[in-house]
Amino acid sequence: MNRTPEVVGDVAALPDHDFGATTLGWWAVMGFMLIEAMGFVLAIGAYYFLVHNEHQWPPAAPPPLFWATLLTLSALATEVPNLLLVRAAKAQRLWPVRIGLTLITVLGLALLVLRGYEMHAMNVRWDQTAYGSIVWALLVLHTVHMATDVFDSGVLAALSWFKPMDGRRFSDVADNGMYWHFIVWSWVVLYGVIYGTPHWL
Repeated sequence: MNRTPEVVGDVAALPDHDFGATTLGWWAVMGFMLIEAMGFVLAIGAYYFLVHNEHQWPPAAPPPLFWATLLTLSALATEVPNLLLVRAAKAQRLWPVRIGLTLITVLGLALLVLRGYEMHAMNVRWDQTAYGSIVWALLVLHTVHMATDVFDSGVLAALSWFKPMDGRRFSDVADNGMYWHFIVWSWVVLYGVIYGTPHWL
């Protein structure tokens, strides 16, 4: 009777971390982004569904552009330090990662402040019309995701300064940077929907 040969090897020397699609963390972040992206798609679909039920869109004046545009340009600018942070994390360079995480956290907090000004300047309340409800739903949905990643960046920044950083932690930083890309570019799409659509129609 033939027996299947057993393969025995010592894997102690193999690394306990990696970057990208070979890690569970990367796939978890990808799944998280896909779920959130579907939420955005459904909300955007609701927005455009309402457009065809109104004689004029928006029913009130178009939303003010200043704070939203400033937020959008500022968010796009954060992509530069974020890209540098991801590269530093993959190279496992401690000091650039510490500085990068701290900077991204501060910039994220600044974006949340700009979002507060954007919401304050909005010329329609969430409970006035269906238009107001869907616009505020889109803004709140994105703000929650942005605040979540700012919190995550802050936690990683604190860990980088006060706890030892191993390869798995650097991998977490790289995954967090990937999620920040999603935050920025999903807002670019939402900016086009909320602020561009009233001028295109």
